[in-house]
Amino acid sequence: MTASDTPERRGLLPRFTLKDSDTFLLADALGDVRDADDGMFTNDTRVLSRYELRIAGDSPSLLGAAICQDNSVFTAHLTNRPLPALNERSVPQGVIHLERTRCLSGGRLYERLQLTNFSEAAAVVPLELRFQADFRDIFEVKGHSRPARGTDLPARQQEHAVQLAYRGLDGVLRVTCIEFSPAPRALDTHSAQFEVELGRGEVAHLYVKIGVADGIPLERERFDAIMRELHERETSSAAVITTSGRLFDQWIERSRSDLALLTTQLATGPYPYAGIPWFATQFGRDAIITGLQTLWLDPELSAGVLSFLASTQAQEESAFRDSQPGKILHEARRGEMAALGEVPFGRYYGGVDTTPLFVMLAAEYERHTGSRRVVDGIWHQIMAATAWIERQLDEGRHGLLYYQRARESGLKNQAWKDSQDSIFHADGSLPNGAVAVVEVQGYAYAALNGVADLASVRGEFSMAQRWRERAETLRATIERLYWMPDMGFYAIALDDDGEQCKIRASNAGHLLYCAVPEPDRGASVCAQLLAADTSSGWGIRTLAEGQVRYNPMSYHNGSVWPHDTAICAAGIARYGERAAVVRIVSEMFEVASHFSMRLPELYCGFERVAGQGPVPYPVACLPQAWACGSVFMLLQALLGLQISGRRAEVHIHRPELPVGIESITLAGLAVGEERINLEFQRIGGGIVVIPTQHTNTKVRVLAHL
Repeated sequence: MTASDTPERRGLLPRFTLKDSDTFLLADALGDVRDADDGMFTNDTRVLSRYELRIAGDSPSLLGAAICQDNSVFTAHLTNRPLPALNERSVPQGVIHLERTRCLSGGRLYERLQLTNFSEAAAVVPLELRFQADFRDIFEVKGHSRPARGTDLPARQQEHAVQLAYRGLDGVLRVTCIEFSPAPRALDTHSAQFEVELGRGEVAHLYVKIGVADGIPLERERFDAIMRELHERETSSAAVITTSGRLFDQWIERSRSDLALLTTQLATGPYPYAGIPWFATQFGRDAIITGLQTLWLDPELSAGVLSFLASTQAQEESAFRDSQPGKILHEARRGEMAALGEVPFGRYYGGVDTTPLFVMLAAEYERHTGSRRVVDGIWHQIMAATAWIERQLDEGRHGLLYYQRARESGLKNQAWKDSQDSIFHADGSLPNGAVAVVEVQGYAYAALNGVADLASVRGEFSMAQRWRERAETLRATIERLYWMPDMGFYAIALDDDGEQCKIRASNAGHLLYCAVPEPDRGASVCAQLLAADTSSGWGIRTLAEGQVRYNPMSYHNGSVWPHDTAICAAGIARYGERAAVVRIVSEMFEVASHFSMRLPELYCGFERVAGQGPVPYPVACLPQAWACGSVFMLLQALLGLQISGRRAEVHIHRPELPVGIESITLAGLAVGEERINLEFQRIGGGIVVIPTQHTNTKVRVLAHL
């Protein structure tokens, strides 16, 4: 096998992600940026499209690569292929160790290259760094074509730095400065070359900084200071989960670290960006569901989500942006194409479910924390969102929440399954006109009940009663119009004529989560979600096998999404099938084990086969916020745990533990103004719950074994 045929050259290496605020870097295990989708992105623009290391003109050999536990630092261990002769003696392969260490800070990439000579003699190591910045919008990188682009400006070169620049059609000047210390032996606009002389056992360092120039020289002291700052960052105030299982703990810790990586501190508080690479920005639906998944452990994240979405609530009607007054943001973008209106996603509101989910989260947040401060601060926005929901119910056929894009440039399907072909009839035909997806009606039902609770706390009893009555009317309508008696299941949607899209899909599991179905119907839905045609053995499929558009390799028509499975599991637990949740948690843990303790955005829905793992979906985001949050929603469902901050109570109903786990400890669980510790232990045939910390506030733990 020649060097050009190595696995490294064929792009088979895993990719690693670093993120800092609105900047992220996606590179391979060598630390190189060379694949079409990789790069360093800032505000939806790729500011570094190529960054490759060469030793004597060849790629180094990979020994190993990893990101530290808190996701702040990437390190690759590399070694040389045979080097050219020095004093008539060549340097053999595998004697030069190169440690490539990097981080992101302040929107800049900082990298240290440490070379150590383990050969028997002195060596000269020819080193080259190749670089390029194409300044493409992230939608261009995804494949969108543009009729015209801005202007690539002439590169500016100094002894130790190169500046690459682009002026977009939006008039914005975007600049990438690549600085080296020490200065290279040779430097041009696309590469820097060094000759590193190393005696036997000697160590040498090179430093690189990439981003907007800041006028601060990059040397060892500066690099070390940045590394210290990263490791001394303030840690989360979230409760800590530990179990008796070392690998299970790794899954929990990796999920927590990935969620911290994706979370950006905005002026309104922490906000989880949806996922890398395509969704490294604010998405409303994704962040709200992530908030619901983690609320019991980290209420501050939900507070940040609510505050940001309230601050960006739509104030006007726009067909291009699919916005109406009161509607909650679906997606925000900051790139050139969004600024120019080439795509509608600068601030885009084409999500029918985001607004009821926003109200749901507000109600759950106040119920959980017992604090009125956050909701009081956004009460006007909650009322505007509720008014939007009611207007849509009034205007929609049968009093349901329909959607239809206002422009061809908008999303055709505006619920979470937003593929073009994700909503369809039993014969495979796609519905025309407006669509009412089933889970959205469940969200609206929960939102109306939630805002009724908020109104009651504030003494608005007549408003609360009206919203409760409207919620019950909506629940009865869902039961009447979506239930398919012949299938014992709920239709995925109604079309513009009110005809059922008679498809069995995971959407009905979200109705369980919202407590919509009557008990008998809920039991039927649970049984079918757990049946072999829907449950792959690696989680719950988005579409049951045998349905007309079923394809386990598709985005939404038969794949498995961890967040979807977690919501279904929470709904199944609500209807009493706690043993089934034990099985689902075990399956998802095994999936995480196959993906280096990370649940991806989605994976293929092929049936589980002994000796084989789940099949990856090739372009899934990793990490993805609501995939990270899935383990926490699954554990809450398994433990049967609910917190009422208003009453300073913890309610625990029929707790279970994962297979092979003998104990789980929750430390620093916020209950009202206090923090408590709880331990769940398997003793005999049951689970015992032990409060392990006394507090001044009376906390009632109600365990039903």
